[in-house]
Amino acid sequence: MTASMAADLYGDVPPLRRETWRESIPGLVIVGLGTLAAGFISDHYGAPLTLMALLLGLALNFLSSDRRLAAGLGFASRSLLRWGIVLVGARVTVTQIIGLGPVALLSVLAIVAATIGVGIIAARKFGFDTSFGILAGGSVAICGASAAMALATTLGSRRVSEAQLTLVLVGISAMSAAAMVLYPIAAHALSMSNLSAGFVLGASIHDVAQALGAGYAYSDAAGQIAAIVKLTRVALLAPVLAIIAFFLPGQGSKAKGIALPWFIVGFFVLAGINSIGWIPAFAATGSAKIATALLAAAVTATAIKSPLPKLLEAGPRPLMVLAAATIAAFALALLVALTVVR
Repeated sequence: MTASMAADLYGDVPPLRRETWRESIPGLVIVGLGTLAAGFISDHYGAPLTLMALLLGLALNFLSSDRRLAAGLGFASRSLLRWGIVLVGARVTVTQIIGLGPVALLSVLAIVAATIGVGIIAARKFGFDTSFGILAGGSVAICGASAAMALATTLGSRRVSEAQLTLVLVGISAMSAAAMVLYPIAAHALSMSNLSAGFVLGASIHDVAQALGAGYAYSDAAGQIAAIVKLTRVALLAPVLAIIAFFLPGQGSKAKGIALPWFIVGFFVLAGINSIGWIPAFAATGSAKIATALLAAAVTATAIKSPLPKLLEAGPRPLMVLAAATIAAFALALLVALTVVR
């Protein structure tokens, strides 16, 4: 397996040959052990799973030079990621989104769009291209590390490098953890109602787990509102990916119409099935857990594969782009909560 194939998340680099399943086993074993260790730490110490998977993957980065692991690492960072994105659809229903009401729903749409726009502007300001701005802004605007992985998959490795993706994963995990602690404190300081606080926390905190944790830490009522708002942002992942696939199709593709990647279609289909109640509660819960595990495994594999020297070369500039998008999301959510949603 060549280096370009290992980094090809979108699938627009034609394979020189197809690996056998036996070649993937060593890499998958390493990824599985790293993900299980991250899960153990997360369960026993309350640390975010994505962050633990990322840090353990970076600690195992020295294994990236072992060619025997390349096939498994590539499979985990591509195929497991895509199936994880599909299963996220089981967490979303149209009823949840409609339940927000038109004003709140339009506000969430505006916040997501504005945050991505700020990410693009900040990226250009700090010397990056539009693709990195979409990656950074979209990960803040939608659902943190999960969105970052999905956006990188759709943009393709020739637009977003693995070094850039890893930096975004590092930054988004740290900022989401900080937001989970600081945003509820700010909401208490402003004496916000449960509705307003739930909206702010759900509309601005990056990862799903942290948004819900912050919401329920404020109050049960705020936690329920935060969950609905956050899942609405998660539901916007597929439309955003579809728009990106339309305007920025895979390089080298000759198709003139919109050709959605299969995992985006799968997300839509599963969300639709869940919306009409055909997925039992236990199955939806199981799908959510499997999706979390698959996404964590993909993060572990991506961190193991990442070229660390390039991470150091980038300096603090990528984190500044993430910080700009994070501040914009919080400020806009706070503005809406204090003026519209009360």
